[in-house]
Amino acid sequence: MNKELPIVLHNLAVGYSKKGVHLSQVHQQSNETQRLVQLRQLHPQYMRCVASDLNATACPGSLTCLIGHNGTGKSTLLRTIAHLQPALDGSVFIGPDDITMLRPSRLSRIISIVLTSRPDARNITVEELVALGRTPYTGFWGRLSSNDRLIVRQSIESVGIAPIAERRVCSLSDGEMQKVMIAKSLAQQTPVILLDEPTAFLDFPGKIDLMLLLQRLAHEERKTILLSTHDLETALQTADRLWLLADGALHDGTPHELADQGFIDSYIGRKNVKFDKETLSIQIH
Repeated sequence: MNKELPIVLHNLAVGYSKKGVHLSQVHQQSNETQRLVQLRQLHPQYMRCVASDLNATACPGSLTCLIGHNGTGKSTLLRTIAHLQPALDGSVFIGPDDITMLRPSRLSRIISIVLTSRPDARNITVEELVALGRTPYTGFWGRLSSNDRLIVRQSIESVGIAPIAERRVCSLSDGEMQKVMIAKSLAQQTPVILLDEPTAFLDFPGKIDLMLLLQRLAHEERKTILLSTHDLETALQTADRLWLLADGALHDGTPHELADQGFIDSYIGRKNVKFDKETLSIQIH
């Protein structure tokens, strides 16, 4: 799929159950009308809203970084956008479509997700893992056509992992594993890619390499790429846009726009840390 699709949040509220009620189970076991009825019947003491009235856009051809302190709801927001758990209120649109109206088979051709955790299938090769990205088109037991294999090879080459294509997944470093999972998402050919803390376990050179790779893929292949990260300085230098989640609100803008509005200084919140709005650099005194 080559269609360019933005992510649009409209008055979105996200959260999770505090005890006894699992929102993902409500989501999976109900149709949309039943889900909304069930959510409204849940007593507020069982639910915690971590952020509400969220309005933002992640555009095709851009790398958008979601930043925020621990516990602000970054992972909850990503899971809601990916339709892995229901929104408490509001809507997520992928292009013109409300995400709740999309069938799983359709959704798997629109959104791919890269998580920090390693996949369980560790005894397969890199190429075999990347090829699993073609599952939405072939079915789990489907055979790869010559075109499927071409897409897999192109995805591997695009992220620069051709030299390790025959290696077992269990032998990969964290940085190599992240690149493999990105190649898998490219093989899935979705216009939207979501990544949860992709640089979490990487050293500094590895973080820079991965962020520049994602930036290039967004720009050259016109993907809508949204990732969460704690690495503020790298995000400031590589992201086209930032989503800053703080105090239950979401601030959307370019790094320079959020810097000029004072949101970056407020986010840092340390007297011994100097933030330069012009260079978007951080110094510790």
